[in-house]
Amino acid sequence: MPINRRSRNITEGVARAPNRSMYYAMGYEAGDFAKPMIGVANGHSTITPCNSGLQKLADAAVAGIEEAGGNSQIFGTPTISDGMAMGTEGMKYSLASREVIADCIETSVGGQWMDGVLVVGGCDKNMPGGMMGILRANVPAIYVYGGTILPGRYQGKDLSIVSVFEAVGQFTAGTLSEHDLGEIERRAIPGPGSCGGMYTANTMSSAIEALGMSLPGSSTMANVHDEIVASARASAKVLVEAVRQNLKPRDIVTKKSIENAVAVIMATGGSTNAVLHFLAIAHTAGVEWTIDDFERMRKKVPVLCDLKPSGRYMAVDLHRAGGIPQVMKVLLEAGLLHGDCTTITGKTIAETLDEIPAVPRADQDVIRPIGNPMYAEGHLAILKGNLSPEGAVAKITGLKNPSITGPARVFDDEQSAMTAILDRRIVAGDVMVLRYLGPKGAPGMPEMLAPTGALIGQGLGETVGLITDGRFSGGTWGMVVGHVAPEAYAGGTIALVEEGDSITIDAHKLLVQLNVAEAEIEKRRARWVAPKPRYTRGVLAKFAKNASTASRGAVLDGD
Repeated sequence: MPINRRSRNITEGVARAPNRSMYYAMGYEAGDFAKPMIGVANGHSTITPCNSGLQKLADAAVAGIEEAGGNSQIFGTPTISDGMAMGTEGMKYSLASREVIADCIETSVGGQWMDGVLVVGGCDKNMPGGMMGILRANVPAIYVYGGTILPGRYQGKDLSIVSVFEAVGQFTAGTLSEHDLGEIERRAIPGPGSCGGMYTANTMSSAIEALGMSLPGSSTMANVHDEIVASARASAKVLVEAVRQNLKPRDIVTKKSIENAVAVIMATGGSTNAVLHFLAIAHTAGVEWTIDDFERMRKKVPVLCDLKPSGRYMAVDLHRAGGIPQVMKVLLEAGLLHGDCTTITGKTIAETLDEIPAVPRADQDVIRPIGNPMYAEGHLAILKGNLSPEGAVAKITGLKNPSITGPARVFDDEQSAMTAILDRRIVAGDVMVLRYLGPKGAPGMPEMLAPTGALIGQGLGETVGLITDGRFSGGTWGMVVGHVAPEAYAGGTIALVEEGDSITIDAHKLLVQLNVAEAEIEKRRARWVAPKPRYTRGVLAKFAKNASTASRGAVLDGD
């Protein structure tokens, strides 16, 4: 009997002859219709270094599928380079691209009646978009990450894309020469691969490995190293076997496996974007998961890894130190992982980690032992208060001053805020408010790496607060609070802040508060008028109309 669902459809009599004819045109033979049809969702493009090295992985996956007795069907998925779009109108398309990628995968797998799908991706939204498409289609699937970039080097220091944004701030502060700024700009990105710290791409790849949806050790490989090609080929073979065993994504992605993924995000000091994306992934999987679950996990999972943006090391250093399997083994031994969760290989998490040492190697200090963590609790906190009753997201570890109360400096767009920073009009003690940048208001919830990087470069990262209904880059750190919900465009309190109002951000109390009498807030609310939408046609208009609040993942197919 054929093992694929397409062949069962195509071979139902002569009426299906035209269907088969289309395959014969591509070189198929009669026996191929009994083989599983495996889609390869290929994110290769020359838009960004994150994705420019993916074709070799797609080719290796095709070879692995054929060696394992399947037929490959390659189709494309788009990408938006967050690093290139940052600070421009193009950044509004970044989060929207997560949904477009998911739509591409769901449409191709469903429309072509595929038996399984292997997704190859690199840049930030490739991972959550790929996982959402995988979960919608719910045929056996595996994720192949395109790999991290190697660090750049200048004057004896590792560089990443974040180094450039911070260098801009240093240059405007007069602490960096124009020559050095140019050298950092030229040297920061030495070749293909995704941004090299524990930023959003590496955070999401690590979390997908912890979910059980990619091969052990694959999430921290460098794109330029040969092992990643072998891993892509092996991933394809594992997927064909999963098709034979009918092991589907929703069998793997459960509440317990999402807890495993979030535990790894906390332990590695991952990106704030992971909160938004895992709300969306859980929604797509039909798993009950709320923003408060992140706070529950934060309180019990320590930060074990010393990784950029707030730490010292890059993803390639984590890989050399044992990678995500070593991090997971430390968590498993501490009772902080569910070892009985199934993975795409068919093995449980505990079985997968069986031969990994219980304690990290003594000759490295990237991964700490459980008894000597970087921080006793996780770094991604959910802050609430009258400014964000649905919850906002902040990185709270490593701050010398975990609370600030200061006057609001209010901006209704990113560009005017950036101009104020570069003109040195923002001073220590200020609390910047960047609003109308949420899922509906911007639309598309752009990242604020340009302003936060400039603040850090000017030496204000610890002394200036910043709150926004937009997002932050995985490379952001400092006294910053994002994902404020309800957003300004929906009439959230952030829309009612006036220049000079007192605002408190308190990481210990998990508080983000507008220090204005409630009666005055209600007067302002009565006067507030929603602005007209910035886009009325096309992708961004559809995103603005359909996106849920950030506290529910900014999904487009919510209730």
